[in-house]
Amino acid sequence: MDKVQKSDQEWKDQLSPEQYRICRQHGTEPAFTGEYWNTKTPGMYHCVCCDQPLFDAETKFDSGTGWPSFHSPQGEDAVSEKEDRTLWMRRTEVLCSRCDAHLGHVFNDGPAPTGLRYCINSASLKHKSSGSGG
Repeated sequence: MDKVQKSDQEWKDQLSPEQYRICRQHGTEPAFTGEYWNTKTPGMYHCVCCDQPLFDAETKFDSGTGWPSFHSPQGEDAVSEKEDRTLWMRRTEVLCSRCDAHLGHVFNDGPAPTGLRYCINSASLKHKSSGSGG
């Protein structure tokens, strides 16, 4: 897998202001406002920045948090994790492993089979339904 690297200006040209704020500046969208927080459509969720497949809709569950939540990524190499100590908290940040886009955070309060909750910003995702090549 080749890493995707672009300048800030290239990212700004490609992404909406909200996508740029979240993916490239590690922002967060308000709960219950993102496009996919309540979506139940089958398919695959891809990185909005580089189109890497990240999460299968079959792993999505209603966490009640207002963000799309998944119990596992598409594959072991789909996402990377990094310690996040911002806002006086200790959390685990989730990034796209291909382009380092900020996706959200992972927590240890999810359902079986993993016990994890990948809490992801809708603005960092692009959903492709099963029939759209994804």
